[in-house]
Amino acid sequence: MPNYPDRRRFLRSATTILALPAFESLGPLQFATAAAAGSPPKRLVCLGIGYGVTAETWFPRIDDVGSDYTLPEGLAPLARHRNHFSIVQGCAHRRASDPHGGSTFWLTGGAADGGAATGFQNSVSMDQVAAEQLAGATRFSSLHLNGCEPGLAGPGHGAGLSLAWDRRGKPLAGFDTPLAAFHQLFATDTVPLEQRQWSIRQKRSVLDSVLEEARSLESHLNRADRDKLDEYLGGIRDIENRLAKEERWLGKPKPDPQMSAPGEGLVGRDEIMLMYDLIVAALRTDSTRVATFRQPIQHLLKSIGVTVAAHDMSHYHPGERMEASKQRDRANSELLAALIDKLLAVREPDGSSLFDHTTVVFGSTLRSIHYLDNAPTLITGGGAGTTLGQHIVMPKGTPLCNVWLTLLRGMGVTAPSFGDSTGTIRPLQVG
Repeated sequence: MPNYPDRRRFLRSATTILALPAFESLGPLQFATAAAAGSPPKRLVCLGIGYGVTAETWFPRIDDVGSDYTLPEGLAPLARHRNHFSIVQGCAHRRASDPHGGSTFWLTGGAADGGAATGFQNSVSMDQVAAEQLAGATRFSSLHLNGCEPGLAGPGHGAGLSLAWDRRGKPLAGFDTPLAAFHQLFATDTVPLEQRQWSIRQKRSVLDSVLEEARSLESHLNRADRDKLDEYLGGIRDIENRLAKEERWLGKPKPDPQMSAPGEGLVGRDEIMLMYDLIVAALRTDSTRVATFRQPIQHLLKSIGVTVAAHDMSHYHPGERMEASKQRDRANSELLAALIDKLLAVREPDGSSLFDHTTVVFGSTLRSIHYLDNAPTLITGGGAGTTLGQHIVMPKGTPLCNVWLTLLRGMGVTAPSFGDSTGTIRPLQVG
């Protein structure tokens, strides 16, 4: 019999690694550094609404394009900012066929083309492509906020727990509450520096042990299993990189967010407002330049007095469900208008506003009910140099990834293509 490694020992090591993604909540790195001299850095914020919108009252009329379009009911709370955002219609993810994947595929295109692991596999999300080049010397390479709603793990309406997916098509961990995000971003770490350094050394020791076990096993695996192991080791390398970055920031004080720590138990509208405040604070202090936030729609409904369940609301028809959907749209637009106010109010060292250098996208893969043919897409902020104040209608079936490619290039990110893109959205480009 060949001298195979003890399977139990490897599984014990594998169990250790399966727990290691929790390091994301220990090691997202968020120290504010001053932006490099010259122009303020580009930022990106992606706000996902997995259940879609009320198609009849959120989209402008398809024949009413340009800058003088009539603002529909669902966007009416944004009236004071109508010159600060654009609506794009006609785009869809051609490779996303799951009508319940409103958040899961929104930033990726739904291309299940990565890795050798069996089962569900996503592809890299647009925000992570941006983070690779925009992060600079920030403590957080990217920040991921997830509305605090139970029962949304895995593909489904409004799922999964993160909008962000890495190069291996794996979801990135995030923060479920404003308090957790605030603590990681801005709270002073009371653990002595020596103890934190020791903790990082211990984590590295665990990784080294697992790597040794894995390499001893590799020669006994077939090709398919070696592919799985390569993917597994890729996860370990990601953790090593996070630990290295965490170590570089040890002992450096966290920035002043100019806001108080949020209380516990905030949900719905109040939770979204605080998450938006945290995003602005994180961008203002240059703690990160890329953020995603999956909206807590079920809790938003409850907080505005709607008793219809989010899933039932998404399958609306004239009557109570449709009215609930319309109330949800108005509330989201009110919150987004307030976020734009805050971005406009923050001044950069050169006198420009944070809004001028930040791209914000708001939307979903899902239009409404089970329809994937016209992904709601709102773009605001000047970070990508896009035309604002416009209603743009593209030919039906235009890849939504064309929008993502347009924004990436507009922010200066080198990207020959993204997902199933076929080009850029010319009407979004200035000049």
